[in-house]
Amino acid sequence: MKFRTKLYGGLVLILLCNIIFLVILFKMINQQTVTMNSLVSELDERKLMASTIEFEVGNMGRELSEIASIPPDDVLSQVVNEWEQSRNNILSSMKKIEKMDNRKETQALISKFNTIYKTYEEVGNQIIILQKTDRNADFDKLIWGDIKRDRARLQQITDLLYTLQEQEMKDQLLRTRQAYNLELRMIYIVIAIGFLIGLFVAIWIIRGLTKNLQRVSSVMSNVALYHGTQFPRIGVMTKDEIGKISSAYNRMAQALEEKALQEKALIEKAEEHSWLKSKVAQIASMYTAVEDFKTLSRLFIQNITPMVDAHYGVFYIKECNNGEQRLINMASYAFNHDPVTSRSFHLGEGLVGEVAAEKKPMILSEVPDNYVKIASGIGEAAPKHLMILPAEFEGEVLAVLEVASFKPFNAVQQALLQEVMAHIGITINSIGNRMQVKKLLQDSQALTEELQSQSEELQQQQEELRIMNEELEVQYQNSEHKKEELEKFSNALEEKAQELALTSQYKSEFLANMSHELRTPLNSLLILAQMLIEKKNDNLTEKQLEYIQTIYSSGNDLLHLINEILDLAKVEAGKMEVIHGEVALEKITTFAERYFSPLARQKDLEFSIFLDDDLPDSIYTDEHRLNQILRNLLSNAFKFTEKGCISFLIKKVGPNELEKHDFAGQNEPMISFTIADTGIGISKDKQQLIFNAFMQADGTTSRKYGGTGLGLSISREFAHLLGGHIDLKSEEGAGSSFTLYLPIHHLHENENHFPFLLETAAALQEEESHSIGSSEFQSDGNVIDEDTPEYSLMNGKKILIVDDDMRNIYALSSALEEYEIEVLFAENGREGIEVLQENPAIDLVLMDIMMPEMDGFEAMRNIRTKPEFQGLPIIALTAKAMKHNREECIQAGASDYISKPIDLDQLYSLIQVWLYR
Repeated sequence: MKFRTKLYGGLVLILLCNIIFLVILFKMINQQTVTMNSLVSELDERKLMASTIEFEVGNMGRELSEIASIPPDDVLSQVVNEWEQSRNNILSSMKKIEKMDNRKETQALISKFNTIYKTYEEVGNQIIILQKTDRNADFDKLIWGDIKRDRARLQQITDLLYTLQEQEMKDQLLRTRQAYNLELRMIYIVIAIGFLIGLFVAIWIIRGLTKNLQRVSSVMSNVALYHGTQFPRIGVMTKDEIGKISSAYNRMAQALEEKALQEKALIEKAEEHSWLKSKVAQIASMYTAVEDFKTLSRLFIQNITPMVDAHYGVFYIKECNNGEQRLINMASYAFNHDPVTSRSFHLGEGLVGEVAAEKKPMILSEVPDNYVKIASGIGEAAPKHLMILPAEFEGEVLAVLEVASFKPFNAVQQALLQEVMAHIGITINSIGNRMQVKKLLQDSQALTEELQSQSEELQQQQEELRIMNEELEVQYQNSEHKKEELEKFSNALEEKAQELALTSQYKSEFLANMSHELRTPLNSLLILAQMLIEKKNDNLTEKQLEYIQTIYSSGNDLLHLINEILDLAKVEAGKMEVIHGEVALEKITTFAERYFSPLARQKDLEFSIFLDDDLPDSIYTDEHRLNQILRNLLSNAFKFTEKGCISFLIKKVGPNELEKHDFAGQNEPMISFTIADTGIGISKDKQQLIFNAFMQADGTTSRKYGGTGLGLSISREFAHLLGGHIDLKSEEGAGSSFTLYLPIHHLHENENHFPFLLETAAALQEEESHSIGSSEFQSDGNVIDEDTPEYSLMNGKKILIVDDDMRNIYALSSALEEYEIEVLFAENGREGIEVLQENPAIDLVLMDIMMPEMDGFEAMRNIRTKPEFQGLPIIALTAKAMKHNREECIQAGASDYISKPIDLDQLYSLIQVWLYR
């Protein structure tokens, strides 16, 4: 603690103690005054209450006398109110005295007063009541009887109460005077205690100051006896000025001691540094006249080895011969030229090569006795310490020094070796450069004449380059201009691409909706026509049956047209996917023979199918698209051939044919499908035109042959998707030959592809059935007789049809009722759910997709949320034929899927499968 703090602290402590004592005394006096004032005030109030009681008792006697004197009514009412007021004042004052004065004498008087007052009050109340009820009553007996005595006794008691309160005031004043005298004595005692405390604090401060000063002066007087290596310390630990002086002195003594040690260490370090620099300068001064590595190595090893107290040394310099780098022993010190130890080293070989490879020095201690020997004329011994150091220049090791000694290398010797090796690297590089420059000068003299002869050629080339540079500058400016034009053109193309994408989207949506709107009425037409055809032996005439067959055939033709338009739109939009799989060639020929042999017999044409012997059993392609292409080509051949023959040839494409059709770059073998006919043929100018959409060789309104002109366009696009193309050879009037070329892809085992094929199989089967549906009829309208399948398992079942088109409901109901099936129907999804809940015994649901209010997707999802319908078979019906429709139906909760127009046999088969699954 500081002196000032101690002095001020002592003074403040004394003043604080005095202030505390004075505050306590003033508080005691003030408390005594407050207590006295409170007692006097309370006693005055008690005396006032006693006087009030005595006064009000007298008032009550006077008021009773007035009441008994039979006053007028208005006076009576006023007197009665005054009586009540006096009574209340007495009760209030008595309660206050009872609460303020707890003495036994006072409480006894109050109790006696209350007893007498109660009787007095009752008599007064009787007088008031009689005055109000019977004003002629005799009041003298009541007023001059016991009530007079009671009033006298009450006044006597109130006198005693007043006397007691006066006596209490006198006693309290006496006690207050005694307390005042006591407090006065305490003031004297407190003053004495404050004086003693101040005296004690002053003595304590003085003793503390003198004691610490004596310690400091004693230590400082002995400093002259020490010699700078160690100084005495002051043991004062206080936090005042003396303590700070002691701490400062102790820190100064410690700093002086550290300074002395540092000066000693610096002197030793300076001596070592001076020795080190002098030796480095001595070594460096020897290289000024050196011109080759051998002289440099000899001078270096002879000086550095004894300079670091070593007794053995070898200096290696790196040489490069034919791309091989080796460290060669160039000079040594006390070396015995042992053939084992005098060899050279590759980088990383031995300790010398390892130091060069790692670019780090290496120090070995406790070297084995048989490692190396240092010999003299009288004997030999093994060194115990070995040090190997690399010499570098710009990160490349140029040399390695190896020295050995009987005693360890100290830090100064190691520093000298490292610094010298750093300088020797520079020297080696300098000497090497000088040697190389000398050699280069000799070479340059030989090349000077050649350079002079080439100088003129260079000047001529520079002129040519200048001219070319000017031309390039012009070309650069032109290219920048073209670049700007290309950017503008690119932006325009991008805008056009966005417009085309939007147009393609609108087109896809339009075609999907068109498909739905056409397939919906076509569905009911085909179903009803098929039902009538199946009943041909009942009550239909031959002419009516012919009409029905024409309707059915026309409907299938319309369906085929819709499918072709959709296929063409998918190809143009780039959304047609190819599903590769293994396709047996025998299956292709069977397909062609099954569907076109009856037509050949009908038209009296010869139809032949040929396969080469060297064909594989199967190929890897999209079977459905291949069948579409072949069906279109065969259909055209039969349509445009009135007589003669049609042939279908499948063969491998030979090397000559590959080159002829520009297949030379094809890595995989090719196969060809050729369909040749003896029909009308195609003129040369229309052979490319017929592959365009909606184009025919005869496109006039009076043309002989019908058709939409989409078949060849779709076939060509499908061929491109399969990696091939279609070739045409034809002469007008001599027939045509269409050849489909496809690559024979290698078969791949793809487990992930197999489920996808299964998933799309049903949709492809539906499309196949609709596409070839028309081929079940002969051109003369006769139906090809086939066995009618049995569907008796559906008898007695209950099926719900949900469709917004009453034509479809009617057609499907008529078809299903033929097998004694109970049919319920609803016109939208909401109604379908209501009917299903009302008829939980329904066995199966046929659900249309596109409906108002609630479509089929939402209806199926709602049905599947109900536990009782989790296993109910639901077959989705849709008129849209896009690829993703089946997936959407299955995800929404459908058990199976069938597209419109519906094939009844396929529908019956699906119903039987799901009813008994």
